[in-house]
Amino acid sequence: MRCVLVTGAAGFIGSHTALVLLNDGYKLFLLDNFSNSSPKALHHVADLSILTKEELGERVSIINGDVRDSALLQNIFSRAKSNGEEITSVIHFAGLKAVGESFEKAIDYWDNNVAGTIKLLQVMENNACRNIVFSSSATVYGSSKEKALIETDPISPINPYGLTKATIEKMLANIAGCQSTRIAKQYSPRGWKIACLRYFNPAGAHPSGKIGENPKNIPNNLFPLINQVAIGTKEFLTVFGKDWPTPDGTGIRDFVHVMDVAEGHKAALDILISSKPQLLIINLGSGKGTSVLDLIKKFQFSTGIDIPFKFSSRRQGDSAISLANPSKALEYLNWKPKRKIEDICRDSWNWQYKNPMGYK
Repeated sequence: MRCVLVTGAAGFIGSHTALVLLNDGYKLFLLDNFSNSSPKALHHVADLSILTKEELGERVSIINGDVRDSALLQNIFSRAKSNGEEITSVIHFAGLKAVGESFEKAIDYWDNNVAGTIKLLQVMENNACRNIVFSSSATVYGSSKEKALIETDPISPINPYGLTKATIEKMLANIAGCQSTRIAKQYSPRGWKIACLRYFNPAGAHPSGKIGENPKNIPNNLFPLINQVAIGTKEFLTVFGKDWPTPDGTGIRDFVHVMDVAEGHKAALDILISSKPQLLIINLGSGKGTSVLDLIKKFQFSTGIDIPFKFSSRRQGDSAISLANPSKALEYLNWKPKRKIEDICRDSWNWQYKNPMGYK
């Protein structure tokens, strides 16, 4: 059976990916320290899976721990081997991810994101596990122009969060024996199979409404904020900037459904397992831009709920446009988004409506 360690498994994208992998026959070791997530997310994943209780007991292990704990990581690999199993792949989500907060807590971001990844890679190497799908970000590109970003575009992050992601990508390229992170596909002379997935703005939720985005702290992403206004816990939505160089003056983003992103991770993992050692650098996005004002209109149309908003000054670390060219994902992973922005709005609100207090 294919055994995979998923770090940051209880998070927004981690939980949806875990569900996709479970239903595809993987055995999962789900690691999370629950600093910005809830164990209930993983219990809901189990409820949504197609597995029986007996099968879940055999194929899911939930571990409360930190990716920076080398002894714990080694114990996970050792215990799997003692049970006649071998963890052959890792999907690495664990890390801090709020752009604004990364300016205030830069040391924490470098410690969690970069140092944590180093610890993970060391334990992987010690256990001859050289397959990893890394949760990267479009923030590695920095301030974008009025065009869809491709993997060969310059890497110039404008915030500490993006810089940690770019640093990890470069480290993974070094480990693979490759020189650049601006080439979408390279063969690894050192036997590593690596996929760095640069996703843009994952949003939405599982259509059941049982798992979704549940930030414990002040949300950094747009959809949780819109949902808080819709559910009545916030009076209005703050729109950061109305003077961006865009048609309506508000930032343009590429929103992609979280279930599409989850399926993208499975596609990348499947390719790595079945292919020769290589380094893949792949955008995951819809290729379609939506401004903040357009998103508010689409959300209101999809849900029938009015979203009052007020303009504020631009937010540090933001850019005018962030839009993906996802052609390499189709070429190398046979992946493209199946869901539209209206699906994202509907599923996001369905999650919030059914869980007004999140997982509490």
